[in-house]
Amino acid sequence: MHSSAAIARTRATSPIRQLSPAASFLLLASLTVSFLAGSSAPTPLYPLYMAQWGLTPLMITVIFGIYALAVLLALLVGGRLSDHLGRRPVLLASTLAQAATMILFGTATSASALVLARIIQGLTTGAALSAIGAALIDLEKTRGAVANAVTPPFGTATGAVVAAVLVQFLPQPTHLVYGVFGLTYVLQAVGLIFVPETIAPRGGVLASLKPRLQLPHATREPLLLALPVLVAVWALAGFYGALSPLLVRSMLGTSNPLLSGMGLFVMAMSGGFSVLALQHRQPKDMMTFGVSSLLVGVALAIGALSYDSIAVFFLGTAIAGIGFGAAFQGSIRTVVPFAAPHERAGVLSIIYIISYIALGAPTVVAGWMIARYGNLLETAVIFGAIVIALSATALLGNLLQALTRRARAVMP
Repeated sequence: MHSSAAIARTRATSPIRQLSPAASFLLLASLTVSFLAGSSAPTPLYPLYMAQWGLTPLMITVIFGIYALAVLLALLVGGRLSDHLGRRPVLLASTLAQAATMILFGTATSASALVLARIIQGLTTGAALSAIGAALIDLEKTRGAVANAVTPPFGTATGAVVAAVLVQFLPQPTHLVYGVFGLTYVLQAVGLIFVPETIAPRGGVLASLKPRLQLPHATREPLLLALPVLVAVWALAGFYGALSPLLVRSMLGTSNPLLSGMGLFVMAMSGGFSVLALQHRQPKDMMTFGVSSLLVGVALAIGALSYDSIAVFFLGTAIAGIGFGAAFQGSIRTVVPFAAPHERAGVLSIIYIISYIALGAPTVVAGWMIARYGNLLETAVIFGAIVIALSATALLGNLLQALTRRARAVMP
């Protein structure tokens, strides 16, 4: 059933007063922000965990990477669930589970407890991401695509800076952060009760849990175009999520949590603003501009490491973040609008699967390299070189495809 018809039906049959489409849209967008903020909240806490529990850089990257793997598993199994069960039940269950996960984080006393919390956090986030994204596009196709691109970087930035401020200036840093996020999830779950369902539930719920990566025909060519771009931008996110606190700490010679989280914050926040600034540009233009900025920004940031130039590092980080936001928005808008309403969550789940593989796998490899060779700078340079190579590949691919389209257009 068409989304507007499903919303009208929900309003007519529900005994509870429903939120308006505009209020529902804002609440749904806030879910992506809060879920990804929660996922980045531990980032400025890593130096504290290292000091308290004697964690190694390898263990930190494993804790980061295991979250990405858990998100992947949830997307593989439950990515299409909301296309059948409905958006609201999936989101309500995921949000309440995320609130419970904050209790696990707040009571963690060892690395194993932190790993368990990250696994459950990844599962609940993965279950929610495609459902949120699909519901946003159900409500408004154009703004929904923009929201799907802008909320991840803003969420990542929010989590990093909120956690850092709480850790830096308030007591009980490893407890208060998670209490704030836990309360946020509870309030959002209450709000979801009043959000109208955007699609009509249909059969095949159990069958939807069987992992299937089949793309609707209309989205295959657009996804092929966006694939190298997605890999490049999310490898960048993995680099900053796992290694930037250690790099900033090394350059400045301080374990200050607020400064440790600034790398991820600058990258993500500049990405969010670039999405807003470029939202009216053509998707293919955004991808080309994005990977170009990514290439330049990462080269600057990596070059700054050898000279301990924190100012140049943050300048490169901001430019790379602009590229992240532009390229990711271009990718989303290139692919998702071609999917039918009951295909959107499945398509978004595949996009996020690609993204989280690119996010998690290189990060774990980087942690292994640090543990084996003990050289943070060399590992960061290698990681950065890989991101630059991916960006160059994506840029070349986009330029070649643009030339091909132009040649076809002038052929008689």
